[in-house]
Amino acid sequence: MNNFTFYNPTKLIFGKGTISSLATEIPSGKRILVTFGGGSVKSNGVYDQVKEALKEHTYFEFWGIEPNPSVETLREAIKLGKEKNCDFVLAVGGGSVIDGSKLVAAGIIYSGDPWEIILKRDYTLSKSLPLASVLTLPATGSEMNRGAVISNKATKEKFAFYSDYPVFSILDPETTYTLPQFQVACGLADTYVHVIEQYLTTSGQSPLMDRWAEGILQTIIEIAPKVKANQHDYDSMSTFMLSATMALNGFISMGVSQDWATHMIGHELTALHGLTHAHTLTIILPGTMRILKDEKRDKILQYGKRIFGIDESNPDKAIELTIKKTEELFISMGFKIKLSENNIGEETISEISKRFKERNFKLGENRSVDWKVAAEILKSVL
Repeated sequence: MNNFTFYNPTKLIFGKGTISSLATEIPSGKRILVTFGGGSVKSNGVYDQVKEALKEHTYFEFWGIEPNPSVETLREAIKLGKEKNCDFVLAVGGGSVIDGSKLVAAGIIYSGDPWEIILKRDYTLSKSLPLASVLTLPATGSEMNRGAVISNKATKEKFAFYSDYPVFSILDPETTYTLPQFQVACGLADTYVHVIEQYLTTSGQSPLMDRWAEGILQTIIEIAPKVKANQHDYDSMSTFMLSATMALNGFISMGVSQDWATHMIGHELTALHGLTHAHTLTIILPGTMRILKDEKRDKILQYGKRIFGIDESNPDKAIELTIKKTEELFISMGFKIKLSENNIGEETISEISKRFKERNFKLGENRSVDWKVAAEILKSVL
């Protein structure tokens, strides 16, 4: 196991009716910028609950943070926050709203253009307003981590940056009841691949982290059909919501190597074609596994045996069965897992290869995924 320092100060407030705790969790006297997405919170009752909880506070609303939040939209939110002298940000929505709000919280007290924060990567993140969230779509784990991914429409780029942790996050599973089924599927797939990125690397690093990760993977497989059948099943939706948070709050990555090549390639598909982030992961992951099967060999075999019960003496056959089982899982969630099925062709592969070469990307736990390997991965899922 590698050396590590673990720190996660986010307070989780979980369960039905917990949105009302905003009234006491946010200090009185704060000038709050409340950020929203497209408006679904007005139809599912979340907006009314937030308004009621904040009735004694001073707050200002910003609407319109889109999926794969763009810096263009976030500039407008930052402008409003500066004009109103806001000193607290409350994100109400899914991972995209929370991701975007992390940049807003930093950008309100930043003197330059917010895209500079993304490009700097070494930005002093202590210079950020306190942020809290009310989660309505489980997927990214942004409610309990430092990460955020921001798009630039003008340049067709999408990059990650790291902010401070949310001060607190409210998770009420009842807010998920009215989500479109495809968004729920995306949340399940996103959660699954988040775990895979931290698990499917080098074997023998930490039995504890392996079992913890495997527990989340098995849980997603178990509840996915239940959630698909009945989104009003409180226990299943609770498990889904908490699984998404636990998948990417740092708990399963302590002392172990991580990959994230699948995510970085997937970000390019989103930037170039607008494909939903989780959908890109279901396309790329099987390709990553096939092309990197030699260096991930032992871990893929462990994954196949422990998660899918594959008992095949021939290692090559076992690996292929494991990949097929992974593909079948994503297909069962409703995804088209080939580039061609999503009207994406070889010209996109060339463009992504070009971008990776220009940026000198070397990804994966062994930094073996350069532009050439990325092209191989993409060609394998064409």
